[in-house]
Amino acid sequence: MNNLFSFLISRERFHALFIYLFLGSICSSGQFISQTDSGQIRSIPIAYVPASFPVNFSLFTSGSRQYVAFYDSTHHITLACRRLTDSVWDYSRLDSKVGWDSHNYLTLVTDDEGYIHLAGNMHSSQLVYLRSSIPFDIHSMQAIDTMTGNEEDVTTYPEFMRGPKGELLFHYRYGRSGSGYEVFNLWNAKNKNWERLLDKPLTDGRGRMNAYMQGPSLGPDGFYHLLWVWRNSPDCATNHTLSYARSKDLLHWVSIRDEKVELPITVDDKQLYVDTTAVHGGLINIGMKIGFDADGKILIGYHKYDTLGNTQLFLTRFTNGAWTSKQVTQWKYRWDFKGYGTIVNELLIEPPKPSSIKGYIVFGYHHIKYGDGQILVDEKTLEPIQTQLLTTLYPVKVDSIRSSFPGMVVDKVFDSGKAPKGSRYLLRWETLSPNRDQQRQDNKPPDTILELVTY
Repeated sequence: MNNLFSFLISRERFHALFIYLFLGSICSSGQFISQTDSGQIRSIPIAYVPASFPVNFSLFTSGSRQYVAFYDSTHHITLACRRLTDSVWDYSRLDSKVGWDSHNYLTLVTDDEGYIHLAGNMHSSQLVYLRSSIPFDIHSMQAIDTMTGNEEDVTTYPEFMRGPKGELLFHYRYGRSGSGYEVFNLWNAKNKNWERLLDKPLTDGRGRMNAYMQGPSLGPDGFYHLLWVWRNSPDCATNHTLSYARSKDLLHWVSIRDEKVELPITVDDKQLYVDTTAVHGGLINIGMKIGFDADGKILIGYHKYDTLGNTQLFLTRFTNGAWTSKQVTQWKYRWDFKGYGTIVNELLIEPPKPSSIKGYIVFGYHHIKYGDGQILVDEKTLEPIQTQLLTTLYPVKVDSIRSSFPGMVVDKVFDSGKAPKGSRYLLRWETLSPNRDQQRQDNKPPDTILELVTY
């Protein structure tokens, strides 16, 4: 299955002709164009990137400019920038180098004045943070490696986001898997510095566990929604207790019943429980998604083991004062995940969303045995109706493997900025699947091309 493992410069001249012929026909502008069932895909090559392990890059569109943060063929963080009217990139290689850890993804954003903020290449390690000294200028990036100066020596999972007033925020986990908590910072545009948004962590495992989160993400109802599982140790099999909270301002949090929640959120806040599945029960942080029905009401999709020990998809919604969960698959397959490091994903899920057929929900998946598909579900009862072909917002040809090297998969990262109306962008490249964050000693594929896809 081509997109199961979706995440996610110095050699532009090497085998250039081969790459051009391989990816499609050449335009005079330097763009690749290939035909698909839904029309044309325009692709602009960016650079060669490592193919022996996956790690997510970052794409951010702002105004007339577009920025890409990635690891080049030497594993250095590299920034590329172009104007949307151009197909030629400007590059800046930075003095930070990744090993083989798939956790060390990159994230970037521009603030309201055009200054570029970049973070990443960190997994339970010192904060890596860079900022441009000149607006829009990738060549003026400076390694600051500090924001507030507190709780920045053991950091993971950096994320930039916008708050309810448009303010620039940054959050990350402080501490290690099984014993960390979530820290939120606020960018003070006037003083050009970061300060704490919250005087306490948002979530705190109190040294016994930590929350693996999805969100906070702004929903159609005006709330920021947060979904998480607790994990007792670095072993991914120790995920448990699916939980949920929401907030209007990211400062004050409530349960689905509008019960006030004191910060930090801990596992003792039972009013936030959605599903109390215990450790070794099939819950995993990459296997949970927030979605919404046609009325903008929250739906949660996730997977866990059924009573026979097989991995199944579940949908849950809050009705009549309680979370009501419904199993929507009858698979004869168990994803028996366990252990440390980045695992090979045997099942990825999409957020549940309204179907094109009124009165129904679709819940998409990418399964190592059952392929790509989606479950059509009755919106009122959550009863599964049938399995359908998966529908995607992007042309399916993007997921076609081009490399002849065995075991390659397609990695994709979608634009986290704001593209002009009528335009959509993603990054596409090919790699092998994860190797528990260890360097492969043999069977190494050649570097592959990172490209920007317009669709």
